[in-house]
Amino acid sequence: MPTGKEKKNQDARLYSAHGVSANKSEVKAAIAHLDPGLFPTAFCKVLPDITKDPTFCSVIHTDSAGTKASLAYMYFKETGNVSVFRGIVRDAVVMNVDDLACIGAVDSLLLNDTLNRNKFLIPGEVIATVIDEFDQFTKKLTRLGISVGFGGGETADVGDLVRTIDVICTITTRLPRKEVVTNDHIQPGDVIVGLASSGQAAYEDVYNSGMGSNGLTLARHGTLHPDYRTKYPEAYDPAIRETAFSGKYHLTDTDPHLPYDIGTALLSPTRPYAPIIREILTLNFDGVHGLVHCTGGGQTKCLNAGREIHYVKDDLFPVPRVFDIIQQSSNASWREMYQVFNMGHRMEIICPPAAADQFIDISKQYRVEAKVIGRCEKSSDTANHVTIITSEGKYAFP
Repeated sequence: MPTGKEKKNQDARLYSAHGVSANKSEVKAAIAHLDPGLFPTAFCKVLPDITKDPTFCSVIHTDSAGTKASLAYMYFKETGNVSVFRGIVRDAVVMNVDDLACIGAVDSLLLNDTLNRNKFLIPGEVIATVIDEFDQFTKKLTRLGISVGFGGGETADVGDLVRTIDVICTITTRLPRKEVVTNDHIQPGDVIVGLASSGQAAYEDVYNSGMGSNGLTLARHGTLHPDYRTKYPEAYDPAIRETAFSGKYHLTDTDPHLPYDIGTALLSPTRPYAPIIREILTLNFDGVHGLVHCTGGGQTKCLNAGREIHYVKDDLFPVPRVFDIIQQSSNASWREMYQVFNMGHRMEIICPPAAADQFIDISKQYRVEAKVIGRCEKSSDTANHVTIITSEGKYAFP
């Protein structure tokens, strides 16, 4: 049996083999000397106000759909369905909007996109679809109460740099400093309310598999069939050829527990939580001690929130079917799965127990399941820790 130290050294083993880091240790080391901003414990960096108003602050945030765009390219080539790129736009936008929601920035957002493509492989109809969806989806978010202005962007033909397409966006805003969720109030005795990543929210058109936009490198290569190594060499890094596409499934294979094919399940657009968070903050700002968007790092993302906190997660949601498929096909350890993927909930509200029922009820009004999935305890040292207890095992991080 591996020792505890050996288990930790195996964290995100498959993810790392594909050239991706779950904990972004090199990035953290590179930025360690930089100014952490006005509120060092906040989920996003918060800057002094651009207009120099001492009562306000400014935020600028960038994220993308990551390698999910490469998966969309493959599905497009297989089926001719260009609309899959609309989901990629939503992924890029939501990854920004929900990050910003975690600091309380849920209004007056300005968005700019960057599209990098290989012109020989990505035709004009894809670019037209992507740009149109930026316009349409920002309008939808605005109707849902999250005001987003679309300012256009940059489209670059950079085939020497990008194998297929990369869809990125940047959002900026300003907000009163008193309305910032700083994550500085997280304390022992708080509970963790998780908002489900799967199902069909009131503002979603179809069932959401819960996939989100993280872990797609492992999801693609661990789930999809080796046939794709030869068929789509442009869809992966030649340096990982031996491990690329080592799974069991083709994109159009079906599963009896899913309402669509495997490719569609992996491409299921990232669910936006910002409308729910906006209402929660409006009704009970003081009840929110912390907000965590479970993106890179999966269920260990909360390690970055609060000080000297031991997060104990012992009542998680049932694992959505898409993650079972990924795990069974890739043979990834369950420990790695919880470190890479959201595994059933992608937003956490850390609050006093007395506030939990109100937040759960608000979420359910949007048809998003929510429940208390864990609690905060005092850390045994000066670091943050996470313990995840599931039917598959008990996992401690770091």
